[in-house]
Amino acid sequence: MPAIAIIGAQWGDEGKGKIVDLLAQQARVIVRFGGGDNAGHTVVNPRGQFKLHLIPSGIFSPSAICVIGNGVVVNPAMLIGEMDGLSQHGVDISRLLISDRAHLVMPYHILLDGLEEEARGAKALGTTRKGIGPAFADKAARLGIRAGDLLDQGVLLERLRHVLDHKNMLLTRVYGASPLSLDEIYAQYCRYGERLAPYIGEPLPVLEQALAKGELVLLEGAQGTLLDPDFGTYPYTTSSSSVAGGSCLGAGLSPTRLSGVLGVFKAYCTRVGGGPMPAEAKDETGELLRERGSEFGTTTGRPRRCGWFDAVASRLSTLVNGFTAAAITRLDVLDAFASLKICVGYRLNGKEIDSFPSNTFALERCQPIYEEMTGWQTPISHIRQYQQLPAEARRYISRLEEFISCPVKLISVGPAREQTITTGSIF
Repeated sequence: MPAIAIIGAQWGDEGKGKIVDLLAQQARVIVRFGGGDNAGHTVVNPRGQFKLHLIPSGIFSPSAICVIGNGVVVNPAMLIGEMDGLSQHGVDISRLLISDRAHLVMPYHILLDGLEEEARGAKALGTTRKGIGPAFADKAARLGIRAGDLLDQGVLLERLRHVLDHKNMLLTRVYGASPLSLDEIYAQYCRYGERLAPYIGEPLPVLEQALAKGELVLLEGAQGTLLDPDFGTYPYTTSSSSVAGGSCLGAGLSPTRLSGVLGVFKAYCTRVGGGPMPAEAKDETGELLRERGSEFGTTTGRPRRCGWFDAVASRLSTLVNGFTAAAITRLDVLDAFASLKICVGYRLNGKEIDSFPSNTFALERCQPIYEEMTGWQTPISHIRQYQQLPAEARRYISRLEEFISCPVKLISVGPAREQTITTGSIF
């Protein structure tokens, strides 16, 4: 079996958690490769409904090894809380493995995230204020503390003392905040280390062994392509790569071992936080999409901005990721609409364009050009066979397939694992 990357194709919240939970039943290893607990995956399966932020959505598979990869930044308090919550529901977490190379979110990261957002005022980016951006900044600046450092308290103290001197100067002299205590943070993270030590290790041999045996490996993305710091709506992006190329780096997998890329698209578009979204519906249509889709952030609870499917943005996503197959989620949310729209182009400065501008200021001025299709106006959440979908729904899927330039293999018609239509093999 191959290694498959599962990538959010829009602005995140596409339903990757459900797709990973579904496919994990066939997998040996699932690796979360990027982001931090600013991401949220909602999973509904026979065990109940779960909201995951760090642990891979494959944790419900009875035999799969679930890896938090080196490309993730880990808040130990959040991770331990998530582990305890799963254990209380009878979920086996003994197969969890945390890469010793994964960087840690520290208290000063969270504090600085909030202070920096406040300092931006009206230009705030809309971060989750969970310290993810500052943690990735420290990783690049070689100021990070890694999960493996928790296994040696002497090393942890040395690293923390060096970094905290720098952070306290920043907190006190730039932001006028109180300094943080070295002793308190050190003691706190020593406790985290004692709890997490059995789970911290080196995932590379696990991945290699699974691939050598021909077992399926899934690379689970966080956020979406349009939030990628290189190809998304910069600076209104996340801080780690959310595209297929980043999946290999964040998991520790050679690109030559990646056999396919599954793009997960919502049947419409949503976004949380600031930044341009050309096909956003700021009227009753957006409200109806939000209401029917329960479109509120898994991590923040913030209402998501909603709009029609954006084919222009989706073409960029396909180009960047090279999708070999696609999953369309939340198709049932569109049941109530007599007509549907697809954004097929933009109007910028009086000219029609069909490409996604890299310049955020230009993108903010783009006006959507819509193609309209007839809706089906009948419930579809009970349907399990593609040919049983209303003809209008099949035409809509076919049209999306043309825009994203790859076959649609999965169609989600509800939140539960079984509410999925399979049209062909992904592997």
